[in-house]
Amino acid sequence: MPDPLRLLQVGAGGMGRAWLRTISENPDVVLTGLVDLDLDVARAAADEHGYGAVAVATSIDELADGADAVIDVTVPVAHPKVSVDALLRGLPVLCEKPLAETVREALAMVAASEVSGKLLMVSQSRRYFRAGSAFGRQIAELGTIGSLSCEFFKAPHFGGFRERMAEPLLVDMAIHQFDLARKLIGSEPVSVYCESYNPAWSWFDGNAAASAIFRFADGTRFSFDGSWCAPGLETSWNGRWRACAAGGTASWDGDHAPIAELASGEALAVELPEDPEQIAGSLVEFVDAVRASTVPQSEAHSNVISLAMVEAAVRSTTLGTPVRVAEVITDAYAEALATVEDPTLLAALQAWPDVLKVVGLEP
Repeated sequence: MPDPLRLLQVGAGGMGRAWLRTISENPDVVLTGLVDLDLDVARAAADEHGYGAVAVATSIDELADGADAVIDVTVPVAHPKVSVDALLRGLPVLCEKPLAETVREALAMVAASEVSGKLLMVSQSRRYFRAGSAFGRQIAELGTIGSLSCEFFKAPHFGGFRERMAEPLLVDMAIHQFDLARKLIGSEPVSVYCESYNPAWSWFDGNAAASAIFRFADGTRFSFDGSWCAPGLETSWNGRWRACAAGGTASWDGDHAPIAELASGEALAVELPEDPEQIAGSLVEFVDAVRASTVPQSEAHSNVISLAMVEAAVRSTTLGTPVRVAEVITDAYAEALATVEDPTLLAALQAWPDVLKVVGLEP
């Protein structure tokens, strides 16, 4: 058996603690250090999760030498600096979603991955639900998909930054559903028309509700209808899904096993293997990819497309018109070329012959 992968975790907040629990339960990894801007928070989090002997620090510089890889669990605004610093130190990175706050920043992070030759993967935890994966397998058996829909209705009172954001639902939550739609459909998004709004009773400052419809390259339409101020009869945090295809229909309530019915009326069987779920699934795939030098499903190049879906939806609701995902990426690439200051990263960006081909939006 190979030695456990030595992990340096950056970020010890609420999500950081969830990652500490996940790391402690995986025999293929070992925590070698914990970094947080607040040293007391880092020490307390380490001690609470049985890592009393693990070193804590306020910067990667102090602990990087003893690590094989980095888990970036910082706030989104810090992802570009933390992940790029780790990559340029020669450490592969598993970064919490979203990869960055903007596609422009994400492209610079992709460049850092290329320069270093090290893996940058995003933890899109919704890809690792057993029932969701089973739903995807059912869809694949039903033939050509015509439409995929997701309804998402919750009423959380977060407090803090989310309730002050301009587009809290789209920017902070919808990337989960948008990214999962890419996996379920097996094609890439072309354009989106979106309207966001804020009901009169909303406790959010910004738009806490939105409706969007995406057109995919294979002709499939994906519709998203959601709200973060919808008390009563709430959906799962995963949303409520329905896929209509040539051979029948499949649905998933987001929590339990999916159901599907063939055009003949016959029920389609469902299998739920005991695969690791949520961030535990992300960690397993990351470790396997680092060891075998393979490309995981949420590798950064591809994940740029999921982030661009969010940015395109926000742009559409601002403009009141459909927006092409390719335009968002090409605009972000131009911005990156104009703003990236690191000469090595800038040279890597300038060497790309076609940004859409680099991220995989076009073949």
